[in-house]
Amino acid sequence: MTNTREQDFVFTDTDFRRVVGLIYARAGIRLNDSKQSMVYSRLARRLRVLDLERFSDYLNSLEADPKSGEWQHFTNALTTNLTFFFREKHHFEMLTEQLQHLHGPVRIWCSASSTGEEPYSLAMTAVEAYGKLKPDVEIIASDLDTQVLNKAKNGIYSMDKLDKVSQERCKMFFLKGRGENTGQAKIRRELREMIEFKQINLLASSWPLTPYFDAIFCRNVMIYFDQPTQRVMLEKMGRLLKSDGLLYVGHSENLHHMSEWFHSCGKTVYRLTDKAIKEWGAHR
Repeated sequence: MTNTREQDFVFTDTDFRRVVGLIYARAGIRLNDSKQSMVYSRLARRLRVLDLERFSDYLNSLEADPKSGEWQHFTNALTTNLTFFFREKHHFEMLTEQLQHLHGPVRIWCSASSTGEEPYSLAMTAVEAYGKLKPDVEIIASDLDTQVLNKAKNGIYSMDKLDKVSQERCKMFFLKGRGENTGQAKIRRELREMIEFKQINLLASSWPLTPYFDAIFCRNVMIYFDQPTQRVMLEKMGRLLKSDGLLYVGHSENLHHMSEWFHSCGKTVYRLTDKAIKEWGAHR
């Protein structure tokens, strides 16, 4: 993509290639050529804030200071956060079955929590599975993007975000806003208290997490990483699972290349193999 009159900022093919390299090095995210327009529109907001005219100037400033706070804005801008409550509902049905065979404390990690719809769906599932508002369940919800994490912590959503949530769940788990908050709904305090939000970069050498988890949700994340990166990340996740724990991945993802460590036990749901349990020392 070369600069055109319709564009406010100079954005060349070289700039795009630099962005591709920087976001891959920073977050392991792969961007193909079809993402050029997306990159322009999202990063152009930062150029406006910083009063810059050229993408090259913006990228030069990033590379000049690896510790700059602007890196977080850069990463946030290029992180995709498509999500909604009870997305891929078969996973929540399977989680319900899993929970009904477990006796607390139960630990779940949602590794790409985005704006919170997924971890709150996990919390609702736990409440329903155990039949009480305060089940013995701990949910860690993490994301790289600090902006979406802040939104998730607040637990406030516009009513259109609840379109796919049943009326029964809306009444039980959400508080409708009034007055100036009309058109919004807030997650009940009991659900928010079940969840601890953390910023975690899945590419980091270590994660601030304590083993072991009964379930790890890593859905629609691996599609952004190349296979070698996937292997490293999945092995680390496997080492955090209990021996009878489950790993839930996205509908378009599979772990065929990880068959030594994981085997399928349902639609995009995996268990550790005997070899993984033996070599990684997974605990119950």
